[in-house]
Amino acid sequence: MGTLIVHPENKEKLDALKAFMKAFKIRFEENKSPYDSEFVEKLNRSNEDFKAGNFTAIKTEDLWK
Repeated sequence: MGTLIVHPENKEKLDALKAFMKAFKIRFEENKSPYDSEFVEKLNRSNEDFKAGNFTAIKTEDLWK
């Protein structure tokens, strides 16, 4: 059918969503990433910026001045 990705704001909302899906016998899987989703989002944005050329290069010899 379809796939939904939800981002509950706290554990209470996560638990409520799980209970709802279990009550309606909706199959779901939980992604147990060791990283905070906001942190991963920042890394992804940073990678996109780099690919787009939005960065500043510093020469090694300029680091010790």
